[in-house]
Amino acid sequence: MRKICTLCPRACAVDRTRRERGICGQTWQIKAARAALHFWEEPCISGEKGSGAVFFSGCPLHCVYCQNQSIANGTAGELISEERLAEIFLELMEQGANNINLVTPGHFAPQIIRAVEAARRQGMYLPIVFNTSGYENVDTVKMLEGIVDIYLPDFKYMDSGLSGRYSHAPDYSRVAKAALAEMVRQTGEAVFAGEPGDSLMKRGTIVRHLVLPGCIEDAKSVIRYLYETYGNTVYISIMSQFTPLPHTAAYPELNRRLLPEEYEAVVDYAVALGVENGFIQEGETAEESFIPAFDGEGVLRPGK
Repeated sequence: MRKICTLCPRACAVDRTRRERGICGQTWQIKAARAALHFWEEPCISGEKGSGAVFFSGCPLHCVYCQNQSIANGTAGELISEERLAEIFLELMEQGANNINLVTPGHFAPQIIRAVEAARRQGMYLPIVFNTSGYENVDTVKMLEGIVDIYLPDFKYMDSGLSGRYSHAPDYSRVAKAALAEMVRQTGEAVFAGEPGDSLMKRGTIVRHLVLPGCIEDAKSVIRYLYETYGNTVYISIMSQFTPLPHTAAYPELNRRLLPEEYEAVVDYAVALGVENGFIQEGETAEESFIPAFDGEGVLRPGK
């Protein structure tokens, strides 16, 4: 009997257990490109000690401006077992990580669930962060209840024309709305712990929006939807770090950095709406700060 994969909204229906690959580019075996402390998430995620980020290879969305293209297309990474993934979680905890940060993990959700459960049986107690493009099946998100403590989804677009052109997903907004509703249902109001000024999120949802050059009105639509739907239940992270890379050249309108006045217009709009719980990026954002080396650090057992 074939085991068809419908974990993501693409519903490729391939049998990844037989080494078939869907749009995510991955078979059923876990592939990861980096597992290390990461200091460039929101302050309540990274803190001073860093977030224990595990970057998984493959992605069902394939945005044309992706900053992590080498892992999104699956060329970078090492194949590992569920047992090894559980070990990685424990190793990151030993390194002092504030949490376990699963980056683009949806297409490995069943394996991750088993690895988290195994790590918890061995004493792993850190919050689990599900760091996603927002393009997730509701049924897959439901599987994660009791496993994930913090959801960190993108909400990339409201406009189906933009999502179709830049992410090959004209249904992005509809899918992301449904997935986000389930995430918020699971987490509810945010919970923090720690000293004032260095408080870490233990439970909750942070929604990210990367402002794209020339897409200011759509960015405002995203912020308005989030605030009108969830108020201050979710935290909204407005990001200015868009970086044009060589593969963006085919889209001339995106082949530039975001202008300061474009970003300020979105932030001012959020403030005028009444958004109180959120994050903004100030000053220059360095490209290398947000694009780590996907060289397999921390993935394989030491000595391998």
